[in-house]
Amino acid sequence: MPSRRSLLLGGVALGGAVALLSMRPNKLGAGGHNDYFTNLNNVLRQNGEGRPTMIVDLDALDHNIREVSRALGGRDLRIVAKSVPSTSLIDYISDLSGSNRLMAFHEPFLGAMGNQQFDILFGKPMPVAAAARFYDRPALKRFDPTTQLQWLIDTPERLAQYVSLAQTKNVTMRVNIELDVGLHRGGVHDPAVLQQMLKTIEQTPQLTFNGLMGYDPHVVKMPELIVGQQEEFQQVQQRYQKMLDVALASVAKTNNTNDLTLNAAGSPTYALWGNVDGIANELSVGSGFVKPLDFDLPSLANHRPALYIATPVLKSSAGTWTAGADWVGEAQSLWDPNRARTIFVYGGYWQAKPVSPEGLVTNPLFGRSSNQEMLNASDAVDVNVDDYVFYRPTQSEFVMLQFGEILGVRKGQIEHRWKPFTWA
Repeated sequence: MPSRRSLLLGGVALGGAVALLSMRPNKLGAGGHNDYFTNLNNVLRQNGEGRPTMIVDLDALDHNIREVSRALGGRDLRIVAKSVPSTSLIDYISDLSGSNRLMAFHEPFLGAMGNQQFDILFGKPMPVAAAARFYDRPALKRFDPTTQLQWLIDTPERLAQYVSLAQTKNVTMRVNIELDVGLHRGGVHDPAVLQQMLKTIEQTPQLTFNGLMGYDPHVVKMPELIVGQQEEFQQVQQRYQKMLDVALASVAKTNNTNDLTLNAAGSPTYALWGNVDGIANELSVGSGFVKPLDFDLPSLANHRPALYIATPVLKSSAGTWTAGADWVGEAQSLWDPNRARTIFVYGGYWQAKPVSPEGLVTNPLFGRSSNQEMLNASDAVDVNVDDYVFYRPTQSEFVMLQFGEILGVRKGQIEHRWKPFTWA
C-alpha cells in the first residue's frame, strides 16, 4: 500500500517539488497545505480576493536581490524588465539593489519605464517600424532617449534601416551591437562585419556607438558529453573579448571607451561572471529575482522561489468522473490513488505547475481549461470550495501580465498591490 507521502508526491515535477520542500515545513494544515501555504490561503480568504492572483513573496525577493548584489563582482546590474514586468516592482528592485539600468524587450512598455531616470538598453533588436513608432509617439516626460535609450542592432542590414530612420526623423540615437558569443540566435560574430558596422555608425552623425551585448544562457545547458560548461564559458569570454578588442581599436579615437555599455550574462549565468576580470562591465538579471520553475538551475541554487499563482477552488468532490463514460473516471480513481478527488479551479492552463496542495495533477482525458481547470488529488488532500490552490509559474515574463494585480506578501500580510505593464 503506497504511503500517504508517496501519494501526495505522485504527479509532481520532482525538481520543483524538491526545491519547494527543502524550504517549507511539511506539516499539512487546512486545505492540505503546509504552514507556508496555509498562511497564504488564509490571507487571500480574509482579504476576499476571490480570483486568480499573482503573488510575490517579498522575503524571498529580498533574499534574491541581496544574492545578486553579492555575486556581481563589482559590476553594474541591469534589471531585465520583461521578467519583472511592473513599474512598481522594478522600483522595488531598483531601490534595494541601487541599479538604475533596465533592459527592455517591448517598445510599448517604454511608456511605463521611460518616465523615470533609468538608462534603458533593448535586449533584442526592434523592427525599424517599432522604433519609428516610438519616435512618432508624444515625448515621454522626464525621459531623454538621446541619453537614456540604447537600441540594439544585430546586422548591417538592420543598421542601414536605423541610419535611414535617424536621418528621416532627424533624431539622435545611441546604438548597442549584439554579439553572437555562442548562443547562435543572431548577432555579430565576424570581426570584419563589426568593423564595417562601426564605420557606418562613425559616418552617421545621428548615431552614436554605445557598446556591446553578449547573451550566453546556453552555457548552463550544455551537455557535458558535447562540451563542458566551463569550457564553453571560456569560449564565450574569448569570443566577447575578440569583438571587444575590435570595437575598442575602432572607436578609441572618437569615443570615451570608459563610457561604453559592455553587457553580458542573464539570470542563468550572471554568477559565473562574478569571478571574471575585465570584458563586461554590467550583468543582466531578471527571472533570477523571482525564480520561476524553469530557473531551478544549479547556477541559481542560492536563489529562492518568490513567485506563485493562487486561484480559488470552485468545486471539490470525491472520485473522478469523465463526461459520457463515468466508468472511465472510476477506473482512473481505482488505478491511481492521486485521482481519488476532483477539484475545479477558477481559471487555469497557465504556464505553471500546481505545487500546493502537493500531488495535484491535471486530467489528460478531461483536458486543460483556461476557464475551469480540472485537477485530481489523493483523498489525503482536504481541499474545500473557496480554498486556494497554488502554482509555480514556469516563467515570469508573460505569466505576470495575465493578472490584474500583483500582490507583494510578507509573513502573511499583503504589503503591496502592484500593477503589471500594459500594452500602450
